[in-house]
Amino acid sequence: MKSVLIIGMGRLGHHLCTNMAEMGNEVMIVDKNEESMQDLLPVAVMAKVGDCMKEDVLRSLGVGNFDICFVCIGSDFQSSLEITSLLKELGAKYVVSKANRDIQAKFLLRNGADEVIYPERDVAERFAVKYGSNKVFDYIEMAEGYSILEIPPMKGWVGKSIGQLAIRSRYHVSILGIKVNGHLQFLPHPDRVLEQEDHLMIVGMKKDIERILASIA
Repeated sequence: MKSVLIIGMGRLGHHLCTNMAEMGNEVMIVDKNEESMQDLLPVAVMAKVGDCMKEDVLRSLGVGNFDICFVCIGSDFQSSLEITSLLKELGAKYVVSKANRDIQAKFLLRNGADEVIYPERDVAERFAVKYGSNKVFDYIEMAEGYSILEIPPMKGWVGKSIGQLAIRSRYHVSILGIKVNGHLQFLPHPDRVLEQEDHLMIVGMKKDIERILASIA
């Protein structure tokens, strides 16, 4: 269980609060508008109305006591930047801030953010990969250039075992699981023979996965 502070109760803040609470974390929410927090009161352990641009408001929250602080202000970048900087000055352990553009991310990282998220961009990229190719059933972008994709097996893989194919050494990707009729077989044995109907959950560098996609019939 983690203690989480979320500043800004827009769409991202709402989703974060709900999901973090469902996972058993203790969530405190803050916004200038009391009405924007009303529906989250049953799931948040504490809610506070206040302007986090003011140092005394942030200080009163005890930001150093939270495992993660999220800055989810999307409409006012100046506010997001200043709050991010203040959080680190006041001893926040880990700050995650929302950005809409690369230039915003650069300023946030230079001014205290430990991590920057691009909700709209990330969703758009995932949908583009998932729906823009009939070779991809699902897609998750990870850090450092890695991705997880759900794909059909290459034509030459069908009828052969994972061990025979030496997929990791030959293609530089790993099979995390195999989905059959909606059921996931996690970390399949090297003796597992691949079938045409299998959905493979593979993880690897984007460039290596792209080479596999180009080879799928």
